[in-house]
Amino acid sequence: MRDLPRDVGGRIAAMRRARRLTQTALAERAFVSLAMVKAVERGARTPSDVTLEAIAAALHTEPSNLVYEHTGTGRSIHAALPKISAILAAYDIPPGSPRRPLAELRTAVEAAVDLRVSAQYARIAEQAPHLLEDSLAHLHATPRPDTARLVVSAARSADAVAYKCGAIDLSARLIDLMRWATVRAEDPLVDATVAYVRTEVFFSARAHATGLRTLQAAIDAAPPPDGTAAAAARGALHMRAAVIAGRATDADSAREHLAEARELSRSVPEGTYLGTAFGPDSVRAHEVSLAVSLGRDHVHRALDIAREWKPDDRLPAERRSGFYIELARAQLWAGAPDAAFESLAAARQIAPLHTREHPWAKEDALTLRRLKRSEADEVTRFAQWIGAV
Repeated sequence: MRDLPRDVGGRIAAMRRARRLTQTALAERAFVSLAMVKAVERGARTPSDVTLEAIAAALHTEPSNLVYEHTGTGRSIHAALPKISAILAAYDIPPGSPRRPLAELRTAVEAAVDLRVSAQYARIAEQAPHLLEDSLAHLHATPRPDTARLVVSAARSADAVAYKCGAIDLSARLIDLMRWATVRAEDPLVDATVAYVRTEVFFSARAHATGLRTLQAAIDAAPPPDGTAAAAARGALHMRAAVIAGRATDADSAREHLAEARELSRSVPEGTYLGTAFGPDSVRAHEVSLAVSLGRDHVHRALDIAREWKPDDRLPAERRSGFYIELARAQLWAGAPDAAFESLAAARQIAPLHTREHPWAKEDALTLRRLKRSEADEVTRFAQWIGAV
């Protein structure tokens, strides 16, 4: 699992070519020498943290997508959390004039949605305080449904950073902000989206039965699925309800909600709708999540799905990496530690920071280290990288 210089160089070169950049163009954008780019790409030099972060910024990615063992990204994310907290402390007080035009802000908020589903949390963290502050300024200056929707979207991007990195109280406060803004958005699809996100609070508190009742009420209140966006919103709520029902050990409700989600996905192409991925592949990924939520007695279902299907690049990185993390737990329960380790490695390759911050991945890495102590070098390095030891 250790990052070798040639592996890092290969990832940088592959991503540069995918961005259709020459080595000269990358050097200019990263403000490093052309000789440095050439040496790093052929594996002759290991980039310093400063150089790595400059190259990653030029490639519009996170350093941990290039050097899996990089830890600076996590530090930069945690540095943004107090700024977000300070803005939340006064969200209902007009912060002054907006610093950028509404059209420019709308473009930035939409870009943050793409970063969120791609699990690029460090890049979101850099922008989240400004997006929150500017969207709130526009809402206070011009209280309209469209500016309220911007606040909801900006807060959801900030929440992704808080929730994934374990700042649960801050995440709950961001969800409260979303609910406050939703009243002003006057859009039932936004109501459904916020109900989907609010489930994080119930997962964190292990209040699964209450969360299930809340989601069922949101489904009842959602508009009929007479269009793609409405069908996706309702389907996403059913997916979420299936998983939390599984955690509540209500297997019948879980299966019913998953069946509803599967039926709705037949008329919805896989995509991201109002910030939430939904479609046939998302539902299939949730089947694995549900099987794991229901416990060890249902592990065979997760393994059966994985034998028949694996998510491809059309599914957002956050969801693909989540699939492999949950599959790893199923494989560990089934007595297949080697397969579980391969799944965790796949999750890490897809979305390193999402994997690193996932509590199940940490727990399973520690279990693997205990089980494979006699051949523990590679597993130990992974456990150290993820913070399990």
